[in-house]
Amino acid sequence: MTATLVKPSLLIHEICVEKVGNLSLFRFSDRLQDRMESLLEKRKVEMLSTEEIPELESIGELDRTFTHMNAMLAAQNGDRIFINRYNKN
Repeated sequence: MTATLVKPSLLIHEICVEKVGNLSLFRFSDRLQDRMESLLEKRKVEMLSTEEIPELESIGELDRTFTHMNAMLAAQNGDRIFINRYNKN
């Protein structure tokens, strides 16, 4: 069976903006956050299906991208906040 690539851009509708202090930061919707956590738990016990592997990779790519963007926004505004706290990771 061949795993199907999940384009991260197909999940972009699951990205929200949340006001934190004077910043507007990107975060995952509750649904996408829950899905990522579920897939990570399955990976820990080696229970990911071949279809779920590329899904987790795509979600992880989005997570890295938006964490970086949030860090850039915080740095640009001179804020010293712990960005990952707001990404719920």
